[in-house]
Amino acid sequence: MSRPCQAVVRARLPQTAAPTTVTADKVACLQAAEQIEPYLSDAAHYPGGRAARVFLPTTEAEVARVLEHGETVLAVGAQSSLTGGATPRGGAVLSTARMNRILRWQESSVVVEAGVVLAELEVELAARGLYYPPAPTFDGATVGGMVSTNAAGAATFKYGATRNWVEALSVVLADGDILDLKRGQVKADSGGCFEIVGSDGRSRTLQLPTYRMPQVPKHSAGYWNEPGMDLIDLFIGSEGTLGVVTTVELRLVVPRPQWFVALVPVDDEGQAIALVEAIRKAVAAGSVDVTAVEYMDHRCLEFLKEDGADTKRGVGLPAKARALLLVQAELCPQASREDAMEQLSREPSLRGETSLGRLCDIFAAHGVFDDVVPALPGETARQRALFGLREDVPESVNRRVREFQRTCGPEISKAAADVIVPFSGFAQALRGYRSILTARQLDHAIWGHISDGNLHPNIIARSIQEMDSAREAILEMGQLAIGLGGSPMSEHGTGRSPIKHELLRCLYGAEGVEAMREVKRVLDPQGILAPGVMFPVVDTWQ
Repeated sequence: MSRPCQAVVRARLPQTAAPTTVTADKVACLQAAEQIEPYLSDAAHYPGGRAARVFLPTTEAEVARVLEHGETVLAVGAQSSLTGGATPRGGAVLSTARMNRILRWQESSVVVEAGVVLAELEVELAARGLYYPPAPTFDGATVGGMVSTNAAGAATFKYGATRNWVEALSVVLADGDILDLKRGQVKADSGGCFEIVGSDGRSRTLQLPTYRMPQVPKHSAGYWNEPGMDLIDLFIGSEGTLGVVTTVELRLVVPRPQWFVALVPVDDEGQAIALVEAIRKAVAAGSVDVTAVEYMDHRCLEFLKEDGADTKRGVGLPAKARALLLVQAELCPQASREDAMEQLSREPSLRGETSLGRLCDIFAAHGVFDDVVPALPGETARQRALFGLREDVPESVNRRVREFQRTCGPEISKAAADVIVPFSGFAQALRGYRSILTARQLDHAIWGHISDGNLHPNIIARSIQEMDSAREAILEMGQLAIGLGGSPMSEHGTGRSPIKHELLRCLYGAEGVEAMREVKRVLDPQGILAPGVMFPVVDTWQ
């Protein structure tokens, strides 16, 4: 067996004779109840959020200073977690909001602090003709949060998830040591071990779990694990349980492409699946360049019409449509609106000369070409309208959940699955999800990244009884995905959700979860980082 590769920490702040908590004169700190209150919940609206204080560090050194005092800490960014992962349960919150600088631009990458917001980064990227593909749908997320959950979005179909695009990161460990990781420099030995040498010279051996992950395009369930893996990948997707990410180097696409976007109404789920299967085959053959295909089912469509979203966005939807696809294709950076118009208007016999024309041929072969609502290169407002229609779907669901929460009680909350399967099992999975929800008579809407096999079945519960039934349905849908070779947590992580904790056990077994706990014990022996996130707190941690 080869010797474990060594990772040596860069520095550790000197120990100080300080009290057990860090005061505001050392690191900016909020302690008044009204100041802390905004940090007590996240997008999942999990109840019971509480914290003694909120730290607002501006530098990596200040993050280390907070951690070295041993208080339990939950690091948060935009608090956009859909799993309760950014809801504190005591101790302190460490917000990266003030660590929001773009540090340097490189030829095909950018180095940023963890608190940089994706929407703000996108403005800078567009101005420079650059592109960061795996940005999640919610552009208010931060880079640190994105790395923490191995976030993914629609473009994962072509480009993969966040992990594929992280070249380097710096992470502050639980004892205040700072670890700099560059992809390719520190890999596990043949026995699945890393050796980490601390600032005190002592070495810690980190043994990876032995479970194998499902072979799907995106996966955010537990610690990454594969033979000969890079140490950097252990921290990506670890949900802040192993360290606090402070800076990240993201690889970029140069130059930025142009896009053709098409809203495609379809008659039923079968037609949608057949069309996507044809697109996937064409992509595999290299004949079309499709970045993503999104799916919205008939209930999503009903919500859009009930709320007038189609009218607001200026998008006409055929009355016969029972589902929607949103197709995004990449064109060369020089492509213009006129180029695309010319290709779309060609005779069918001549369309096959270009990638865009071949995509139109697929639309025509499946009987949807005449109903396609296109947005061409340069039509940025039109493209925003089509993407906005997709984003109106979860907002429509959330609005209905809030209404039932007001009328039925605070026990009503958002209930949704985040499941992915290999596309070969997608049709079976979708039928199964629908059967599980229909059998329980639960109102539901299903949307997601169909080109990846990733769906988000959302349940609109109207009573406490339906909330209980919704939780059972989410567990059953996750187990179905596992049985088809998929993952029950594709994009959003595990967080504090008891259902997702159970699904993590279903995926890896009790032994796999315990192996993850052991990894955390090596890096965080006192259990101070994000306790309760990813797996429940145990009475005896050490």
